[in-house]
Amino acid sequence: MQMTGNTILITGGTSGIGRALAEAFHGRGNRVIITGRRRALLEEIAAERPGLVGLPLDLDDPDSLPRLASDVRLLFPELNMLIANAGISRSEDMTAEGWDVSAAQSVVDTNIMGVLRVTAALLPLLKGRQGATIMATSSNLAFIPRADFPTYCASKAFLHSWLQSLRHQLRKIPVEVLELSPPYVQTELTGDHQASDPRAMPVAAYVAEVMQLLEAGNHPGGEVLVERDRARRSAEREGRYEEVYAAINPV
Repeated sequence: MQMTGNTILITGGTSGIGRALAEAFHGRGNRVIITGRRRALLEEIAAERPGLVGLPLDLDDPDSLPRLASDVRLLFPELNMLIANAGISRSEDMTAEGWDVSAAQSVVDTNIMGVLRVTAALLPLLKGRQGATIMATSSNLAFIPRADFPTYCASKAFLHSWLQSLRHQLRKIPVEVLELSPPYVQTELTGDHQASDPRAMPVAAYVAEVMQLLEAGNHPGGEVLVERDRARRSAEREGRYEEVYAAINPV
């Protein structure tokens, strides 16, 4: 994966990890396009960084993604990198009276189908580009779940599996397929409390370590794992699964 001279589209690029990645890649001389639902916020972020572009994308609107893909083909035909970062998280109490699957459906629609639909829309363009890369954000909760976020964790486990298959199928084109599996990071994914939780890794520190790994090509098997990711990623292989699961899911 080349680190400069790219044209990169980042979904979910208006906050958290997505915005930090956008700023990091833009600072290295890449053309960066971010997407989000709020046009005013996109314009505000673009104004702060000349050369960074914001395009609206609302996956709940069936016309939004085709419009985005058309705009990208017209305005940025040199696009060679997609970072599928948009995602949501919802806690669920499946023991509650009246529990339904509405929260789960939202998570599946965004975290799974959102990634698949954006990839399908832009893959034809990426396949024709030198140094093309698809990178998607999963989570280290894909490997050992938190039981109070069942569908969120399962959606990230789906992405982990799906990205392996995508990587295999694209191996001869070639399009590099990478997976980010962040630890607990100071974003607003689960609410304002997470953004200031001292137990969480600061966003800037996480993205700085990710960029170092990408620059060094240090992502065996296509997995971009910072140091905090590694213990959970290897827990099952090392016979520590039950111990780690119990630690994050106390009775």
